[in-house]
Amino acid sequence: MRMSKSLRLESITCVRGDRTLFEELNLEIKPGSILRISGDNGSGKSSLLRILCGLLTPHAGKVFWGSDPITEDRDQFHGELIYLGHIPALKADFSAIENLMSLALLGGQSISNEEAMNALREAGLDRQAHRFIRTLSQGQKQRIALSRLLLPQPKSIWILDEPFNALDRDANRALQNLLINHVNRGGIVALSSHQDLQIDDNARVIRLEL
Repeated sequence: MRMSKSLRLESITCVRGDRTLFEELNLEIKPGSILRISGDNGSGKSSLLRILCGLLTPHAGKVFWGSDPITEDRDQFHGELIYLGHIPALKADFSAIENLMSLALLGGQSISNEEAMNALREAGLDRQAHRFIRTLSQGQKQRIALSRLLLPQPKSIWILDEPFNALDRDANRALQNLLINHVNRGGIVALSSHQDLQIDDNARVIRLEL
């Protein structure tokens, strides 16, 4: 997976209510790079990530995928990305494997039961595969959502809102390695986090403080 397109913000301004969160933001995320966003609660981290993936329209400015605005062909752009919000989008009355297969399908990935099981196994969740989400811990729920990153035919752009929340040390380290491997293959990652991370020393990281 080698990409030639960058993800670019041009003069982005975000206003929520009567408050300007950030304005005239210009930024380019090249293939093989990680954008790491930090800042206080309410500073606009989640809003910026949602703008990046086209889920939130900025007050001013545009987001470009290569030379084209992402609004020009939303379906094609969304087919290239995975977005994981800060709260795992899981259904309480579905099992772990049902949730993973459902999330993949919503993202345009048709996967087999075996492929879903392999992803859960790699995340250390094979024993929880058939348990209802409501019976699992917050850390297990987070790892199920993140298992989408382990599926075959990976998307090139990963946009992750506080992906390290509720993860133990081993899961934290495994996720960092996964992110590093993704950008080393030419992928793009944009994430928010307040933690000290190894990726700062092992990948091309763009730091943005809001």
